[in-house]
Amino acid sequence: MSDENDIEEGPLNLDIPDHLQYSEEHVWVDDSVSPAIVGITEYAEKKLGDLVFIDLPEEGTTVEAGDEVLELESAKAVEPMVCPVSGTIRYVNHDAADDPSVVNGDPYGEGWLLKIELDDDEPELLDAAAYADLTSR
Repeated sequence: MSDENDIEEGPLNLDIPDHLQYSEEHVWVDDSVSPAIVGITEYAEKKLGDLVFIDLPEEGTTVEAGDEVLELESAKAVEPMVCPVSGTIRYVNHDAADDPSVVNGDPYGEGWLLKIELDDDEPELLDAAAYADLTSR
């Protein structure tokens, strides 16, 4: 990752994988696998800067879409992550909690945060094109 942790004005060159879905709160969901994988987007990671602490929820916790499920702490801010889906948290990424720089380095891979067994209801999420439009405003 480059040394540019701050998002400057102007067009962003963000990685927005096509196979994922996104929330307006900059959280991604991969529901092509079960349990679904959830993490923060590269946009959110760049806005926060270098993460220093991640407060993960307990496995087995039931969450509703819109719940604040964990906190991300950087030198700049402490931000809650709003979960875009409802379900039961089956796994948390202890590696990311032990070394939050994993999220900065690979937010869509090794930096995943939660694996959630989804409830039956379909979440209202954005596709990659709609999310790219949101982040370009």
